[in-house]
Amino acid sequence: MGFVDSALDEAGLLNPHVREYVAHWAEVTGAARIEVVDAADDARLVAEALEAGELLPAGEGRYYSRSYHKDTARSEERTIVATNDERHQGQYNNWRPAAEMRELLTSKMRGQLAGKTMYVVPYLMAPQGSPLEKYAAGVELTDTRTVVLHMIRMARVGVSFINDLAEPDSFVRAVHVAGDLPNLGQGTPEDQRYFVTIADERTILHYGSSYGGNALLGKIAHGLRQAAFDGFASGEFLSEQFLLLGITDKQTGEKHHVVGGFPSASGKTNLAMTLAPDALGDRYHVEFYGDDIAWIWPGEDGRLHAFNPEGGVFGVAKDTNELTNPTALHSVDEGSGAIFTNVAYNPDTQEVWWEGKTPQPPADVTGWEDWKGDRIADRSESEEGAPWAHPNSRFTTALSQVPNVSPAYDDPAGVPVDAIIFGGRTRDREPLVRAIHDIAEGVYDGLTLGAEATFAAEGVEGQLRYDPMSMRPFMSYAEADYAAHWLKIVGAVSQPPIFAHVNWFQRDAEDGHFLWPGYRENLRALLWLVQLRKGEVEGRPTPVGILPKREELDLTGLDLPEADLERILDIEVDRWRQEMGFRQAHLEQFEGLPEEIWEAHRRVAAALDEA
Repeated sequence: MGFVDSALDEAGLLNPHVREYVAHWAEVTGAARIEVVDAADDARLVAEALEAGELLPAGEGRYYSRSYHKDTARSEERTIVATNDERHQGQYNNWRPAAEMRELLTSKMRGQLAGKTMYVVPYLMAPQGSPLEKYAAGVELTDTRTVVLHMIRMARVGVSFINDLAEPDSFVRAVHVAGDLPNLGQGTPEDQRYFVTIADERTILHYGSSYGGNALLGKIAHGLRQAAFDGFASGEFLSEQFLLLGITDKQTGEKHHVVGGFPSASGKTNLAMTLAPDALGDRYHVEFYGDDIAWIWPGEDGRLHAFNPEGGVFGVAKDTNELTNPTALHSVDEGSGAIFTNVAYNPDTQEVWWEGKTPQPPADVTGWEDWKGDRIADRSESEEGAPWAHPNSRFTTALSQVPNVSPAYDDPAGVPVDAIIFGGRTRDREPLVRAIHDIAEGVYDGLTLGAEATFAAEGVEGQLRYDPMSMRPFMSYAEADYAAHWLKIVGAVSQPPIFAHVNWFQRDAEDGHFLWPGYRENLRALLWLVQLRKGEVEGRPTPVGILPKREELDLTGLDLPEADLERILDIEVDRWRQEMGFRQAHLEQFEGLPEEIWEAHRRVAAALDEA
């Protein structure tokens, strides 16, 4: 194994614990070569990937890739959290014993890199010098060059990040082996894939995919699932699937920061990357920090602080356009270095397209290929309505490419948090915005966050699919402990943020139209929330929180029917009474839930009974 030492020496990788780890897995996997990666290697690796056909050019300084057609999304049913303590088992984390998973994954990875290169990707999932830096360092070993290129866009990559650790052994050991993708039995009883985080050993072992969060181990596996466990085990911080944005009042110079959790298809990325409405643009400026993960901790100033640990955006392409998210669209302009995955592609013109990018697909289908590489022009009549791009097609781009990214996105001190919001796609029970001052009621509201697209097929009309804090797929320890940890972290500050629940998706029961225009107009609800926290407005108390009074919501330049406005600024008490029964059944799953959460539930239920 002398070639391992020589490769590490040549790269200047000095950390003895990292060297030992790389040597061990090079032996297990039978790697033929070792290549240590730095962000400065990006142009060379791109050129190699283009020559090998792993990437295709998508215009100047942009690239296109296809994954194996059965390897197109995260696979929650194959994703496991393992520890050495069964008390970490929760309802959602698919817990297994650490020893069992370590042995199984080692056996699957053994010999898999024979004749192949093992790429060593040292990375940092935090701004360098942050108070949480010791939880942020990792080293991903991977057999896939496109994974390396995505990691360079999604994290800070280089040997300096692991050579200079205050505690040299405090890095996450992350091993990714793609495996023989056409022969893994994806989605069958013989499925061979396993995506395992051994949380109390800070080890990540993923086998059987080269796609997204299954393969970019710094992202979900470390930045969210492992970090959430680290935050709990240390008692120091929260790691949440949250957006982070800043709002500046250009008139007063004041700046406010909002973090928030939204289940899938509930508008998180569009809100994270939003701009001010045209009518309010002269006064307000919105800055982007992140659309997917926030690490949150109590600062010495008595406030919660947060930053986005990622270095890039891994966004869903579908329905991204100039109306829904112009910021995202321009973060992948030519020259951005963006990588598109599983969208439609035209090798003749090097163009890309996805459903929703324009109202209709290109009229001239000459040269166009769908996400599988099949020619659109060769489709049969029965295939004409099939999507050109995969519904989970993606774009990957560095944070620095986002037009309104905050200059402070890499500040190790993070930013102070003024508001924590939750929002699920619901058509009837949730008003536009309702604010909550009480910490326990705010945490309770997050634990009962839910969205539609739910249980209707099972005959439970109106019941939401609950997704606590939008973390259901990413839980790494038991939910009762999770609730207690939230109460501890938010309760540790003398100036806690205000909580709120937002909903952009109320519909008219008769004709189905949306009662609120959404997109950039959503900033108006956040502006009211900031004013409420500052005491500039008082709102209207209801059993489920404080709602805006009609005159408090800044509707400048927005022509909204009075009947629609009236409905989004009110609640249906009977609908909420039904909801409380669903919530109780949901919370009863979590044995040992803190009494403060149950007290909050009883307070809200009693207030609804009296309403």
